[in-house]
Amino acid sequence: MTTSPRQERRSALPLPLANQTVLSFRFTPSPRGARLARRLASCQMDAWGWLHGTPAHDSVELIAAELAANAVTHGRVPGRDAELRLSRVDGGYVRIEVSDARGERWPEALDSGSDEDGGRGLLLVAALAEEWGAAPRPGAPGKTVWAVVAVPGTP
Repeated sequence: MTTSPRQERRSALPLPLANQTVLSFRFTPSPRGARLARRLASCQMDAWGWLHGTPAHDSVELIAAELAANAVTHGRVPGRDAELRLSRVDGGYVRIEVSDARGERWPEALDSGSDEDGGRGLLLVAALAEEWGAAPRPGAPGKTVWAVVAVPGTP
């Protein structure tokens, strides 16, 4: 019996596990891919013990959603995936990284008084994260936008 391509893709999804320190997931640069990246970040935080509704969980989920949405909106290159990477860091931190294939477009947080329609999502990221930034994507064209969130001790 053969499996359908849909079943094969489903089985290729990373499983959020409590004992892993890193979750890495490539997603299509589409709204659906961004939603999946947000959902996997949420599930991984649950697996690590920071449950939905706790400040640590909700901050990481919101930041992952914003960075994934930005990758889809501003970093999309047809035929190239984006990537979410969530890491537990010693000292009580979670690092969120989202990489895309557009290295020429760097993130810019707009002033809240600006007349622009968008650009305020990074102000939320800055408010929730201890620090955030962007760097060239290692080993591939593009960039990685990252944020570090303080989380309480091991749940």
